[in-house]
Amino acid sequence: MLQKSMLFLVFALSSAMAFSQKGDTAGVVPPARVFESVQEVTIEGQRISLDAEAGTLLLRDENDEPIAHFGYTYYQRQGGSPSRPIVFAFNGGPLSASIWLHLGILGPKRVVVNDPGYTGPAPYALVNNEYATLDIADLVMIDPVGVGLSKPVGKAKWKDFWGVDQDIRSIGLFIEQFLIQEGRLNSPKYLLGESYGTFRNAGLMKYLQDKGIAMNGVIMVSAVFELNHLLFAPGYDMSYLVFLPTYAATAWYHGKTAFQDQPLEAFLDEARRFSEEIYAPALLKGDRLTAAERQSLGEKLSAYTGLSADFWQRANFRVEAGEFFQELLRGEGQTVGRLDSRFTGVSPDGIGQRADRDPQSDAISAPYITAFKHYLYEGLGVDPALTYTTGAYGREGFKWDWGHQGNYRWNAQAVISTAPDMADALSKNPNLKVLILNGYYDLATVFYSVEHTINHLGLPAHIRDNIIMKYYEAGHMMYTHKPSMQQFREDVSSFILETSGLK
Repeated sequence: MLQKSMLFLVFALSSAMAFSQKGDTAGVVPPARVFESVQEVTIEGQRISLDAEAGTLLLRDENDEPIAHFGYTYYQRQGGSPSRPIVFAFNGGPLSASIWLHLGILGPKRVVVNDPGYTGPAPYALVNNEYATLDIADLVMIDPVGVGLSKPVGKAKWKDFWGVDQDIRSIGLFIEQFLIQEGRLNSPKYLLGESYGTFRNAGLMKYLQDKGIAMNGVIMVSAVFELNHLLFAPGYDMSYLVFLPTYAATAWYHGKTAFQDQPLEAFLDEARRFSEEIYAPALLKGDRLTAAERQSLGEKLSAYTGLSADFWQRANFRVEAGEFFQELLRGEGQTVGRLDSRFTGVSPDGIGQRADRDPQSDAISAPYITAFKHYLYEGLGVDPALTYTTGAYGREGFKWDWGHQGNYRWNAQAVISTAPDMADALSKNPNLKVLILNGYYDLATVFYSVEHTINHLGLPAHIRDNIIMKYYEAGHMMYTHKPSMQQFREDVSSFILETSGLK
């Protein structure tokens, strides 16, 4: 590994010098830094040693000009072959570091949290992650430019990376250059993204495939492909329709529906039917609903969601997610979680229209962030002088460009969607498989939105069958829920084994 480190340093210095000789007014680009260690994980009784790298790669643009120190953590099984699968994983945000997947389910260590309650203060427990897939695949955790250790260098600016297309391009460049650098181009390859990371994944599928780098599989955790579904925009009723089944799931969990005697999945089938056959036509009819129809619709919505019929009528049958969080348990002085509606927290504003906090985020953020930074500096050996940034929203000037090629009509952005990219990649590569993992209690990226998108990709049946849907009785980060951790491992491991030819 020492020889490899020297090669990294020589490559970085030569690139920096070349860039400087071409007239870099900012001076010499400092070399990327990589910190090496050996990590261990025990999975199903098997002790596995891993060569770990944490640091940055000197990312180059299409003209080989340095543009970023791109942060990553790489786990490679000792003695593994180049034919071993490799997974590139990232979180969402749109600009969040990868600590959540890293310490939640994918890395060799996981942080213990009190699901579905609040975790106490430090010390936090970092334990062996028996639910990882490191026994069958190597792993690269990616931190996009703006988070982790990733920063622009040379003539590049933050804005060159902060946008839908800019993000797809830079991560695509990183994956290609990393595969070349590590001699892994011919390995079975996978993308794994969570939340906005699935939106990114759909674009990356097409971007990489168009460059001749086809994935064996793509894993979507808590997915969204059409951002319009989440925005509750004026005059756009689709948001209310796709959120309704998750409102129902949340109310069922908290004992607020008229269907408590039904099993959850049977109840959600009924909620889907209601949304399609009764709720959608009513919203389409709009102000033409009669008084009797309004009364009937309010009562039915109340039965499914636990909110009063009067509340639904006063909301004109359109309740936004933040309003639902606040209203469901208002009488108990509590609000439910956005990322995971099993979590509840104190609602300080008893008359507020919308929740001003997310109990699940409040409950787990401190343990994840603190435990990861402890692991990064103490376990992975990263220089403490390097600042690791967990989210970009605190960065001065942070602004995301939501424009995406193909989303425009009449020179205006009509949608915010990477669903067409996914459909294009699947159509061009009939061997490509997609695994989508959905949390029933996820009120950030709701499962019925994903189902709607998949049902409207316009794919022939034999291609659509390449999309596999799995469901969890948990939320956005289903891996905080112990039974879902085991299911996650089983679903992802089986998917990788089947699509890599190892099974």
